[in-house]
Amino acid sequence: MEKVNIAEKLNRFSDHWSPKIVGELDDYDIKLVKVQGEFVWHKHDDEDEMFLVVDGQLNIDFRDRTETLNAGEFLVVPKGVEHKPHAANECAALVMERKGVVNTGDAPSGELTRDRLDRI
Repeated sequence: MEKVNIAEKLNRFSDHWSPKIVGELDDYDIKLVKVQGEFVWHKHDDEDEMFLVVDGQLNIDFRDRTETLNAGEFLVVPKGVEHKPHAANECAALVMERKGVVNTGDAPSGELTRDRLDRI
């Protein structure tokens, strides 16, 4: 049991769209990620996904709307809902997902797919 300093963890990496595991809660990984630019349309068939913006602004497109999250705001994307995160400028977010979830969900593997994550 150790406290986690989010700012210190975020200072340890600079790559975008490459989540880092910083903790665990039951069957969930707690991840930090820096994002900029566009991600891919995808969904997670069997699990919800939570995005909490730590710094910056994150947009999450849905097929019928876009939700904009600012620092201190979070959104839970229910399982099975197609979405596409994107950020015009660098944004830092805390993401909670079940252990073993691949970040691109049902989308074909590509350059943004991270099926093995670093723990920092």
